[in-house]
Amino acid sequence: MDKFTVLDLLDLELKEQNDLRLSCIGGRPGLEREIVVPDINRPGLALSGFFDNFGGQRVQLLGRGEYAYLQKLEGENNYDTIREFFTYSIPCCIFSHSLQPHPRFMELAEEAECPVLQTDLNSSEFATRLNRALGNIFAPTRIIHGVLVEVFGIGVLITGNSGVGKSETALELIERGHRLITDDSVEMKCVSGSIIIGSAANAVTGHHMEIRGLGIINISHLFGVGAIRDQKQVQLIVDLEEWDSSKVYDRLGTGDNITEILGVGIPTVTLPVKPGRNVPIIIETAAMNERLKKMGYYSAREFNQNILKWLESENARALYFQKKDIF
Repeated sequence: MDKFTVLDLLDLELKEQNDLRLSCIGGRPGLEREIVVPDINRPGLALSGFFDNFGGQRVQLLGRGEYAYLQKLEGENNYDTIREFFTYSIPCCIFSHSLQPHPRFMELAEEAECPVLQTDLNSSEFATRLNRALGNIFAPTRIIHGVLVEVFGIGVLITGNSGVGKSETALELIERGHRLITDDSVEMKCVSGSIIIGSAANAVTGHHMEIRGLGIINISHLFGVGAIRDQKQVQLIVDLEEWDSSKVYDRLGTGDNITEILGVGIPTVTLPVKPGRNVPIIIETAAMNERLKKMGYYSAREFNQNILKWLESENARALYFQKKDIF
C-alpha cells in the first residue's frame, strides 16, 4: 500500500453509512503526516499524565469524556500533560460530537503541526466507521487474473487460462440477469482476517469487458446499472480448463476443494470445458449449491449417507433370508 496521510483520510469518498463527515479545524501544516496503523486510541489516560504504553502512532479520538477533562485542565491552567501529549508523533486528533477544543489546545496543536479534525458523529459510531475504513485501506491485497460476477447473491470468481472462455461465460451470466463486478484483473482484499472482498483493480475499466472478435464493451451501457456492482465478497471459485480425457473429474462432489487466497480458504470447483457443455448454467447450479451448503445442506453428503443406509438395509435383508433358509 502507498503512503496514507491525514489528507488522504479527509479526501476519502465514502457514502451513506460509511461517511466519516470530517473537517479540518487546525494544524493544517501537518496534513501530510502519515497514518501507519489502522487503529484508534482514546487518550484519556495520556491527558491525565499516564504515558506508559501510549499509542502515540495511532489516530487519537477525543469524545465528551476527554473534552470534559480538557476543560478541567483549562480551568486549572494546567497544560503540562497536553504539551507532553504533542511531543509524540501523533497522526491527528479527532473531536467527535462537533466538539470545539479550547484555544490553548489549538495553539499547542499548531505549534506541534498536529492536525485537529472534527466530526459531528458520536464517538462510538465514528470509531466504527473509521475502523471499517482503515481496515479496508490497510487490508492485505492481491491481484488475480479472472472475472468476478455475482450469481444468485454468491460472489463467483471465474479463473482459467487465457482464451478458455471466462469473459464469454460471464457475459452469458449477465445476459441471464446476474451482475458483473470486474473483468480481467480482480483486486482481492482480506478484510477482518476471514473475508475476501473482490473489486476492480482499475476503477476506470472495472465495468468493461473484452470479448475476442468484438472488442471492449461497456456492461452498464448495454445491460443497465442493474447489471453491475462495485465490490463483492468472493465465496466460490470456478476454475475453467480445457477438457482432458485422461483426467478423472469429480462426479460426486463429496470432496471439499479449497483455494487459499491471502490466508482465507475459498471453495473451488473445477469445470472442464468442451463443445456442448452449458458452462453458465453449471455455474448457476454451483452457486445455488454453495448457498445450500451455507445453510447447512450438503446434497452430495446426503446422497452418500442414503446410499450407505440402502446398502446396510440390503445386507440386513440378505442376512435375514439366509438365516431363514437355514432353519
